[in-house]
Amino acid sequence: MELSWLNWLYTAVAHVITWIHQGYSSFLSPDSGLTWALTIITLTVLMRLLIFPLFLKQMRSSKKMQELAPKVQELRKRYKNDKQRMNQEVMALYQGAGANPLGGCLPIVAQFPIFISMFTVLRAMADGHTKFGMTKELVDSARAAHIFGAPLPATFWSSSEQIQALGGAHPIQTKIVLALFVAVSSLTTFLTVRQSVTRSMAQMPDNPMAQQQKILMYISPLFAIFSLNFPLGLILYWVTTNLWTLGQQHWFYSRNPSPVVDAKGNVVTPEPKPGLLGKVKKTEPPAPPVEPAPKVIRQQPTRQPRSKRTGSKKS
Repeated sequence: MELSWLNWLYTAVAHVITWIHQGYSSFLSPDSGLTWALTIITLTVLMRLLIFPLFLKQMRSSKKMQELAPKVQELRKRYKNDKQRMNQEVMALYQGAGANPLGGCLPIVAQFPIFISMFTVLRAMADGHTKFGMTKELVDSARAAHIFGAPLPATFWSSSEQIQALGGAHPIQTKIVLALFVAVSSLTTFLTVRQSVTRSMAQMPDNPMAQQQKILMYISPLFAIFSLNFPLGLILYWVTTNLWTLGQQHWFYSRNPSPVVDAKGNVVTPEPKPGLLGKVKKTEPPAPPVEPAPKVIRQQPTRQPRSKRTGSKKS
């Protein structure tokens, strides 16, 4: 899946891989599976940090749409017999509030060229091609790397001869390792989609797309089966990006709870959950109450009769 108009991106990804690999090779074996696993994980983290502003934009747009949900429901009821007018009014409402219904697609669209670039570069390494500015030394190092005995360029469908040519372990062991990575990829894909769909359904229980979202949630792991055709290095990239997405969404959701509608129809935003520091502060024992200083009562002398003050006897 090599697109010529993305050659500049393939070259950029290959250069970043080279720099990261050189950095880890300064204190690790260049040909070890650990070095290449760290290289791919680091590359994934850098790519996700690069598109992090798009994620924040997506989440903020989604939050605005959730706050506008009651008004959208009112417009749907008001113009239920006029679909065109209803769509116009809903879009005008979103535009006035600065919400973008397509904002959720931004991170996916941004990741697609990166995924294609990773696939193309790793595939070139697996085939032993020195393309996109990669040296023969780098390609040979990637082909010699093994993770749990499975060659980095191997796929689940690689033949025994191909696995042995890459210096891998027994072909059965290689396929078991690849199957386990694919299973983890499928599980993390499901958890990522489930986390997002669960929040969406909690915010809009009467969402007409709820059933389709449920179906998507349970079908999404099946897409990971296609990764049986991917090199082990690319599957590692996919698992890493899924784990990053899970942690990123949990971080945002815990600090931005879903708006809820109270009995009066007002949108109320709950208090965000405390972070780690907040929990630590809450577990600290409260300071003992400061007791007020005792009030000093000065003893005033009793007033004596006049006869005692003058020294005369009372007759």
